[in-house]
Amino acid sequence: MKRSRTKKVAKTRRRRPIRTATREPLQSESDFFIKRILVPIDFSAHSKRALRHALSLAAQFGASLHLLYVVEPTVYPADLGFGQVVYPSIEEELGEKGAVELKNMIAQEIPESIKATSGVRTGKPHQEILLEAQEKDVDLIVVATHGHTGVEHMLFGSTAERIVRNAKCPVLTIRPE
Repeated sequence: MKRSRTKKVAKTRRRRPIRTATREPLQSESDFFIKRILVPIDFSAHSKRALRHALSLAAQFGASLHLLYVVEPTVYPADLGFGQVVYPSIEEELGEKGAVELKNMIAQEIPESIKATSGVRTGKPHQEILLEAQEKDVDLIVVATHGHTGVEHMLFGSTAERIVRNAKCPVLTIRPE
């Protein structure tokens, strides 16, 4: 008496144990630490939204926040062919105003239970943010994206994208609503 081939295959498949992939859950909080969070601030609604997310993470992990404002150097074209002119006094003034605004933001929006510091740098935003992250040894950068697409993205680039590509620590990007 002949057996059909399909029945034989079916029987051998049932005998084999089914293997499943399992992941072990995190055993303790020591598996993932966030002690210092860097939040670049440009005082836009987007960056304030990123700050709210960072506040939540800081409270959850017991982390400190470091807010950073970057003053981008302003270069003005000069008349009469003398080349480009940089006005450092404008940058200094923007930096001073930025520092005051950051201190006000810390006082108004960050609870006293969360340690917060601030800083101001001058330069290209993505480079200065990455340098600050390295110098402060941060564990996470929380940065807002402005949602530029198409021509705007080509012209202005994406600071958040450059940070994500070059950061040595994890980066959380917060999209616009």
